[in-house]
Amino acid sequence: MENYKKEFIEFMVECGVLTFGDFTTKSGRKTPFFVNTGNYKTGRQLKKLGEFYAKAIYEEYGLDFDVLFGPAYKGIPLSVATSISIETLYDKEIGYASNRKEIKDHGDKGIMLGHPLKDKNKVLIIEDVTTAGTSIYETMPILNSQGDVDVIGLIISVDRMERGKGEKSALNELKEKFGMKTSAIVRMDEVIEYLYNKEIGGKILIDNNMKSKIEDYYKLWGAVI
Repeated sequence: MENYKKEFIEFMVECGVLTFGDFTTKSGRKTPFFVNTGNYKTGRQLKKLGEFYAKAIYEEYGLDFDVLFGPAYKGIPLSVATSISIETLYDKEIGYASNRKEIKDHGDKGIMLGHPLKDKNKVLIIEDVTTAGTSIYETMPILNSQGDVDVIGLIISVDRMERGKGEKSALNELKEKFGMKTSAIVRMDEVIEYLYNKEIGGKILIDNNMKSKIEDYYKLWGAVI
């Protein structure tokens, strides 16, 4: 596993973003792990998060694209922080853009914020996590309404590796639906492998008991690879 992935896993734990216990997702699933990206709350954390995204993007997509698009609302700071990190780490200027939830009818009119999209622009979507892919189904018509853009892919922070609307993961469903590459900074199997019986901050987060709970969860909700 690449070092930046190991560092990212520890970073999520440090920020209280990745936790283990007994949780219920919005979809009603009982899960032994939870990823709450709302717990990134400081400038230092956002700076580091942008760097992790930038490294994963460079690894998975290279830098041959024009605009980093972050769907409102959580995608907005992600697109800003990551575009800054790409410029800092790789000396590559990438535009960032987002959508408004409500169309503005005065001043800077329209639904878009940031870099204007033009025909033939290569666009990479950046998100926090996705369970059913709902925000992407909402985002694609917005992007297509701006012109003949080429959406090259989607990157999220953690692939939970569980079923989306069908038997496959949300990332694989989106890949097939829109014909684009999908990836994550880390997958949950990488998280489990790295944290199993490993002490982080004086605690072992995934012991034998927790590992068994996670395995049981995936028997119910694991995606078909």
